[in-house]
Amino acid sequence: MSLSVDVFLVGEDDGIRVLEVPDGCSDLAGFERWRTTVWGSQAVRSLGARFFPVLAGDDLRVDADQVRAFRRECAVLRENLEDIVAGVNPVTTAGKLLGQLSDRLANIEDAARRAEEVGGGVLIW
Repeated sequence: MSLSVDVFLVGEDDGIRVLEVPDGCSDLAGFERWRTTVWGSQAVRSLGARFFPVLAGDDLRVDADQVRAFRRECAVLRENLEDIVAGVNPVTTAGKLLGQLSDRLANIEDAARRAEEVGGGVLIW
């Protein structure tokens, strides 16, 4: 199983409508095990992350008014990718994990940018 990242809008009935992923974009946010081994890891928590660690126990819903703060957290993770990889016990080589992590974080960053553009939120599930 894989984690997905999507942009959503809240309707008048307070229900969410997940938007389609645009051509040329990816919704891949990591492997299911990354909930605890990467996004909820001590390495990520030690950077002061408050959004990503939620994934260790639940899906992550970032509402529209939180997207800017979420993008800042993404930037902190991006700046510290090597430290995150060093704190994770990779199933693969550290170099391969670094590439995978960078790619999946890019997908999340892209979704957050798209969410901000449309006044929506981000869902990682």
